[in-house]
Amino acid sequence: MPYRPALLSAALLGLAAGAVLAAEPLQIEIQAQGFVPQEIQVPAGTKVQLIIKNDDALPAEFESYDLSREIVVPAHGQVKLFIGPLDPGRYRFFNDFHQQSEGWVVVAPAAGGR
Repeated sequence: MPYRPALLSAALLGLAAGAVLAAEPLQIEIQAQGFVPQEIQVPAGTKVQLIIKNDDALPAEFESYDLSREIVVPAHGQVKLFIGPLDPGRYRFFNDFHQQSEGWVVVAPAAGGR
């Protein structure tokens, strides 16, 4: 395999950052303007892909001040976004078009008590 400096640099950067990408994306569905499930578990120090699927006939807006994310999810559509790596704790998200609908990303300490 030929030497590829850009590829090697990207790999080393990822290792230096210490972040691990979760193998499987997590899915949240919007049903009747609420989130299903309302709580998702994520390990600390892991970058996670979220797939947010909107089953409703109205658009929704996934928003989180805690996660610094804001994205419109079209009616009967879906979006993908990444969160993390995060420290242990609870991170609130909500539907900005229906603010009483909220959910939580719960980040558990990594194995080894980090």
